[in-house]
Amino acid sequence: MKNLIYLLLFAISWPSLAARQFDIEVILFKRNIAPEQVSESWPDNPKPVNLKGSIDFGDTARLQARGLTPMPSSQFELNSQYSKLKQHAGFTPLAHFGWRQGDLSRAAAPRIHFTAGKDFSAQFLADGTLKSAQADEQKDIPSDQGFTEESLDTASDEAEEQASALRELDGTLRVYVQHFLFTEANFALREPSRREVIIGAEPLDPMESALEPEGNVQIGHLQEVKKQVKVEEFLKSYPFQQQRKMRSGETHYLDHPLMGMVIQIRRIDG
Repeated sequence: MKNLIYLLLFAISWPSLAARQFDIEVILFKRNIAPEQVSESWPDNPKPVNLKGSIDFGDTARLQARGLTPMPSSQFELNSQYSKLKQHAGFTPLAHFGWRQGDLSRAAAPRIHFTAGKDFSAQFLADGTLKSAQADEQKDIPSDQGFTEESLDTASDEAEEQASALRELDGTLRVYVQHFLFTEANFALREPSRREVIIGAEPLDPMESALEPEGNVQIGHLQEVKKQVKVEEFLKSYPFQQQRKMRSGETHYLDHPLMGMVIQIRRIDG
């Protein structure tokens, strides 16, 4: 008898569980501060954001096929937070968006691909190299390297395809339910920077070596050399990776030295 009651209660509650929906609203912003002024350090070549299997936020058909519907701006409830960020001298809002989804598990919830901010594709290549620097290198390549016009066109098309996604902010976001609500954010904030690059070495002047005995070291009979270094501009990526357990109805702030995210997940009953 007791088991029958439990089954009846479960059957009654099942439709409401199946109909549970969530509105997710997000604001992405950056801090108006030079990365060099932050004590934290980042590698020049971090691992790129994995976009494999993600769905672009503009691909409405694929999102709806996975149970997600983009939210119109008329339904935004974080407009006051966005306005405060925009009016504050220390921040620059990059994106404000939202969507509705069901009670999706981590396996069922897709990673959504977002891009925002400035477009650096006219100045930099996808790997962050300055385009003018690559052009100078190509001038030094002999013309008889066996490249066909077709291969050059293919390489050019691939470069253009990569460059088209070279936005200031690029990455993925996923919201899922696993007993609790969870948010996974994996973004890269891109900013122009400068780095030292070794371009070669030259023998050290004996007189210079005598004047600076502690500068370079000669071992055995090896000739002492001095590195040749140049400073070049490149597009540096700063990772933003966050995973947070959340409660519906609460506004959460995900922090980072260079950027941040405001997210609110609202449960929609019925």
